[in-house]
Amino acid sequence: MADVWARGAHASAMYRHFVAARIRADWQYRTSFLLMASSQFAITFLDFIGIAIVFGQVPQLAGWSFADVAFLYGTSGMAFTLCDVFVSEVELVSRHIRLGTFDQFLLRPVGALLQICAQEFALRRAGKLVQSTLVLGLALAWVSVSWSIGRVVMVVVTVSSGSFIFGALIVMTACVSFWSVESNEVANSVTYGGNFASQYPLDLYGTWLRRLLVIVPIAFVSYLPSTWILDKPDGLGLPQCAAFISPVVAALMTFVACVVWRAAVRHYRSTGS
Repeated sequence: MADVWARGAHASAMYRHFVAARIRADWQYRTSFLLMASSQFAITFLDFIGIAIVFGQVPQLAGWSFADVAFLYGTSGMAFTLCDVFVSEVELVSRHIRLGTFDQFLLRPVGALLQICAQEFALRRAGKLVQSTLVLGLALAWVSVSWSIGRVVMVVVTVSSGSFIFGALIVMTACVSFWSVESNEVANSVTYGGNFASQYPLDLYGTWLRRLLVIVPIAFVSYLPSTWILDKPDGLGLPQCAAFISPVVAALMTFVACVVWRAAVRHYRSTGS
C-alpha cells in the first residue's frame, strides 16, 4: 500500500512539474496567450448566440424553453471544456506516433497518458471554460426551478460526470491513432460532434440518433440529469433511475478508456521497429 501511495505521489509531482513548465512557456508570449484565450471565448459564445437566434423565432423546442436549453448548453459545455483543458491534449498522440517521439513517454517512470496530458497542457483553452461557466450561471438564474440542495448537488455531479465521459471518449478515439495515424477527423466527429449534440434536448433528434446517443453515451452527459433537475419528461423512454446513473456511466467509461489505452500502447511499435 505504501508503495502505491509513493508511486501516486511521484506521478502527481511529475504532473505538476510538467504543467507548471508548460504554463511558464506559454506565458512568455502573453499577448498571444491572451488573444488565444479571448478568441476561444468569443468563438464558443457564437454557438450560444446561434441558440438565442433560434429562440427568437420559436418560443420552445420540444417543450424546452430558452432558459432550459441554456442550462443544457452550460452544463454540457462546462463538462466538455474541463476535459478540453485537462485531457484533450491526448489527441496529439498521433503526431508523436508519426514523429517517433512517443518513445520518450515510454522511457519515463510515469504513465504515458499522464505525461501527454501534462506536457501538452494548454491553459489558453480556459477561455471556453469561462464562457460556458458564464452561460451556466445565467441559466441557473433563468430556469423556473425551485432550487434545493439535491438539485444543486445534481448540477455539480452532472458537470463532473459529463467531464469524465467526454474525457473517456477523447482517450478512446485518440487510441485509433495507434492503428491508423490520420484519424483525427473521425475522433473529432465523436467528441466535438457529441458536445454539439448534447447542447440541445435529445427530443429533437430522430429515433435512431437518440438511441445512438444513449449507446455512445452522450445522453448521460447533461440531457438525462437535466430532465430531473428541470422536471422535464424523458423523451428517450428510459427508466426514471437513468437520470441518476451518470456517475456510474462515467466510471465505466473511464475504466474502458484505461483498458483501451493500455491495449493500444502494447500494440505500439516504434518508428525504428
